[in-house]
Amino acid sequence: MVRVRASGYRSYTTHGWGRGNYSVVTIRDIETDEDFGRIEGLAEMAGAAWMNRLLLPENLQSDRELRTAAATLHADMVLIYTIETVFTKEDSVTPLSVVTLGLSPTVKVYVTTTASALLMDTRTGYVYGVAEGVGRHEQPAAWWTSEDAVDQSRRKTERAAFEDLLEEFETLWPKVVENLKKKLEVGS
Repeated sequence: MVRVRASGYRSYTTHGWGRGNYSVVTIRDIETDEDFGRIEGLAEMAGAAWMNRLLLPENLQSDRELRTAAATLHADMVLIYTIETVFTKEDSVTPLSVVTLGLSPTVKVYVTTTASALLMDTRTGYVYGVAEGVGRHEQPAAWWTSEDAVDQSRRKTERAAFEDLLEEFETLWPKVVENLKKKLEVGS
């Protein structure tokens, strides 16, 4: 399992590692041990592992680097996922914010996150399937706390989107297993 983001990615709680076309996020800021357990506990799942930076070259150009790292772990598949978050602030009463020195909660923070994943064959790059999850959050915030509010909202929506993604992956996985079993039966 590996989380990717744009090259040079940074947030308040994590950052991407590597340079090139993308970076790998190795700090678990929204993922939990229970999430890992959910994946590892799926029927017919022999095991699971988080990909770490020791397995990766610094220059990341394509899925080939991720697949090579997964092969080093003797993994047949790699689950590649990304979290994309967009946030906006809207001040409904700017003159009131000035008069109250930003202490009035006239600012609303809107956060939308999409978590996207694909399950890829380590050897060939064949994509077995995709999964996606979405999280949304709206939070009032005064100007003086709006940056903190944005980051709190970001983490909440990213977590919600990731949980949604896991649910969809849990639905996808049995279909992948069934299709692979059919291919093995035909090949025998």
